Amino acid sequence: MNSNDSPAASAVAPALARATAGPTAQLRYRRVLLKLSGESLMGHDAYGINAETLQRMVGEIASVVAWGVELAIVIGGGNIFRGVAGGAAGMDRATADYMGMLATVMNSLALQDALRQHGVVARVQSALKIEQVVESYIRPKALRYLEEGKVVIFAAGTGNPFFTTDTAAALRGAEMGVEVVLKATKVDGVYSADPMLDPSAQRFTRISFDEAIARHLKVMDATAFALCRDRKLPIKVFSILGEGALLRALCSDDEGTLVHV
Repeated sequence: MNSNDSPAASAVAPALARATAGPTAQLRYRRVLLKLSGESLMGHDAYGINAETLQRMVGEIASVVAWGVELAIVIGGGNIFRGVAGGAAGMDRATADYMGMLATVMNSLALQDALRQHGVVARVQSALKIEQVVESYIRPKALRYLEEGKVVIFAAGTGNPFFTTDTAAALRGAEMGVEVVLKATKVDGVYSADPMLDPSAQRFTRISFDEAIARHLKVMDATAFALCRDRKLPIKVFSILGEGALLRALCSDDEGTLVHV
């Protein structure tokens, strides 16, 4: 057995996870897909990957792995692409999108390595073929990794331009048969209006897909949202900024907003 394949649970302190969620916490989901924005890795930096932020994120992921959650991740590339956005002005859209996909591969490799150092086994699968760097996306293999307790990180979006990583998250979530798509943001849920502009805006604890559409609430891009609705795949929007937020999102109805059928 490869030394990198040692069981994650033995290297991650389950006590940390239990202390975060409380002794009576009950997991509501066992297989989930976590959608992370590339910007969530920047911390307070202008672009790139902030080491402290990455380590905190890895701690959040390790805590849910220690509870036995089967976790898949889709991560964006905005933190890297932002650094070259000026030079991309006026660029062909498809070319710019491929650059963004490559940025997600870089983020995925960074996350995989940080997880490895934390004792969590992760595998990166790319929708673009870069065989010298990462393995290509193969659905049966990804499912097997999840069943083995490995974290699966899906890179390069859908492999096609003109589609966002939100759409990639919805697509991979449906393919993996996850119970919920967790969309990690800087806001603690879905509000009736922009809470930064309207102090009276109210956060929804639960809201249906149809009501979100009727209220013109932006949860995900339209393609991703429609795919989740058609597949009856709930979306939970929550803030990743609070300590223990990821585990609480899996255990509590009060954390974030659940968008359901």
